[in-house]
Amino acid sequence: MSSRAPLASSLGIAIVAITGMQLMATLDGTIVIVALPRMQAELGLSDAGKSWVITAYVLAFGGLLLLGGRIGDAIGHKRAFLSGVGVFTIASLICGLANDEATLVIARAVQGIGAAVAAPTGLALIATTYAVGEPRNRALAVSAAMQGLGSVLGLVLGGAVTGISWRLAFLVNVPIGIVIVAITVLRLTETHLERIKLDITGALLATLACTSAVLVFTQGPALGWVDPWVIGAAVAAVVFFAAFVLDERGADNPLVPLSIFDNRHRVASFVAYFLAGGVMLTLSVMIGLLVQDVLGYSPLRAGISFLPFAAAFVVGNVIATYVAPRIAPRWVILGGGVLVLLAMLYGSTLDRSVPYFPDLFVPVVVGGLGIGVISVILPLCLLANVPARRIGSLSSVTLMVFNLGGPLVLVVVQAVQVSRTLYLGGTTGPVTAMTPAQLDALGQGYTYSLLWVAAIAILVGVAALFIGYSARDIARARETREAVEAGEL
Repeated sequence: MSSRAPLASSLGIAIVAITGMQLMATLDGTIVIVALPRMQAELGLSDAGKSWVITAYVLAFGGLLLLGGRIGDAIGHKRAFLSGVGVFTIASLICGLANDEATLVIARAVQGIGAAVAAPTGLALIATTYAVGEPRNRALAVSAAMQGLGSVLGLVLGGAVTGISWRLAFLVNVPIGIVIVAITVLRLTETHLERIKLDITGALLATLACTSAVLVFTQGPALGWVDPWVIGAAVAAVVFFAAFVLDERGADNPLVPLSIFDNRHRVASFVAYFLAGGVMLTLSVMIGLLVQDVLGYSPLRAGISFLPFAAAFVVGNVIATYVAPRIAPRWVILGGGVLVLLAMLYGSTLDRSVPYFPDLFVPVVVGGLGIGVISVILPLCLLANVPARRIGSLSSVTLMVFNLGGPLVLVVVQAVQVSRTLYLGGTTGPVTAMTPAQLDALGQGYTYSLLWVAAIAILVGVAALFIGYSARDIARARETREAVEAGEL
């Protein structure tokens, strides 16, 4: 362990390394969406494999996120950060060079593991690198901006580079990762180590439970829902989840302390946030595939078509920040949910002859606005009436829940989309080999899946009705979180 250096009073080049990794981790969650059709056509991906290209990354990232943060506490945040960035960069290289489905999916999972270690330790390095007050506040602001930029840039950059080759969507991470490693080695200092027992068993059980659940819905449409492998995956999911709960009850240092579920308002908030994470990822993937597979957009045009969604999302954030201290959160969440519901109901009526404006533009903007509102309010509900000392750990659990909700809801909706497409006489595989009738069936499958996204938005609203916090509770939660992040509490 190295000696502690004085905390910085200005951002300096260190912020490039810390937030650069956050940018890459966020960017990689979205950059693949517009590259998927090209990947499927070139590598011959099955529909299940196409789904796993997204879910393998998000599952590994979400399932191991809490363990990644604890690893930083145990071996030092600089070491953990370097390890995570290194693994992520090497896995990105393998993804970019992959020539078969298995290699690509496995490398995506390894990418998620690297991100799960690097992302939380990067946030911890902000606290140990920058002095309390204005320097740390500026660093946190840059970090938040990078995460927002990553979501938008991933769609546009993914479209731009996929026009050349889908492989560049991954290879672009390699030089960035090398720069981040160099800056980290030269400019960041090691942090204090803690002797803690890592709950590796809990992390593996949680990830295996989610992976088994994903297997059920990726293999069900292709093999049949009563296939022994599908039933076996369902049983495994239940067994792994039960084992995870038992492990957390007896672990010395559990990843998810069960005491956080002792408040029914918080439990309702967790349910709503889990489903909201699913709505956001599923909407992005379904629209991204719809505009390319059915409407025939180029990858670049598909990425650009998402920009109004990103802009509406930001506007929704701003609106939610303004109304949060004034209106009870359940009504704000319900309002956002209604916007998503209306957007999906309208989107479900579209066919492959519609123009982008206004037919697709309207649901994209209205849906983005609703999700933007929900994404601000629900995390604050999870922190309401929580002591300052528990804010950090609970925020990590909140992020994990959101990230796991995405792939689990996505695979359910994708299973519905594939089943509906096949029922209408469509087929699976690359769209270049489909007849016009099969393309129509595929389009109807996608629009039908939006009805299921609408149903999930309704469930978010139902869960919100059980959140009894007041606007004042939410205002205090935001003040406490900001004070903790700035090091004032």
